[in-house]
Amino acid sequence: MGRGRQKAKHTKIARELKSYSPSVNYAALEKELGHQSDDDLYVDKWADEFDDEDDELDETA
Repeated sequence: MGRGRQKAKHTKIARELKSYSPSVNYAALEKELGHQSDDDLYVDKWADEFDDEDDELDETA
């Protein structure tokens, strides 16, 4: 194949990418990037996943 076909293919792909505009869910994006309330800053989201180390020490003593 010559350089002409390769260049034409790259040109075609470049045109497709230039005109491509994906749909964006702005509500979900705003929710994800939104401002957290002060209450959320002090909540340990991993608290239910692991046992407390202090409880284990109290049980053995």
